[in-house]
Amino acid sequence: MMLDRRVLLRTSGVAAAGVLGAALPSSAAAAEPCCASGTPVPAGQDPTEGVTRTLLQEHPSPAEGWEAVQTLVQIPRYRESGRHSHPGVEVGYIVRGDVLMEFDDRPPLRLRTGDPFFIPNGVIHNARNVGTVTTMMLSTYVVDETKPLVTTY
Repeated sequence: MMLDRRVLLRTSGVAAAGVLGAALPSSAAAAEPCCASGTPVPAGQDPTEGVTRTLLQEHPSPAEGWEAVQTLVQIPRYRESGRHSHPGVEVGYIVRGDVLMEFDDRPPLRLRTGDPFFIPNGVIHNARNVGTVTTMMLSTYVVDETKPLVTTY
């Protein structure tokens, strides 16, 4: 499912998380996500519930047809972003918390407060909060302006 970046990013709180949660296939929603301490999200609860994405800025890129978008992503304890990709690169920084960045095509990457990260164009990934506090990530995207910012799987 593809989501329009303006709808996704200008929607905050539960509404944005609900859009992502509703886009998950039933098999992904049925998976039992779990944090490092082994505490799972209770059965029947959406693992993306409470995830917020706040649009900080959006500007045309110097390269025609591309734009730069910056967001603050917050993932509560025991929650995750949901599997998704972007039509360009994501350059990020963990402001606070611990994340297990899971990928479809490579081993997971453990990120902690102060760690930078880079996700190439089109790579399917999921940020899972495995820490004890709400994770805050600063994510900057350089993306094709004709495509949705997020495609969920």
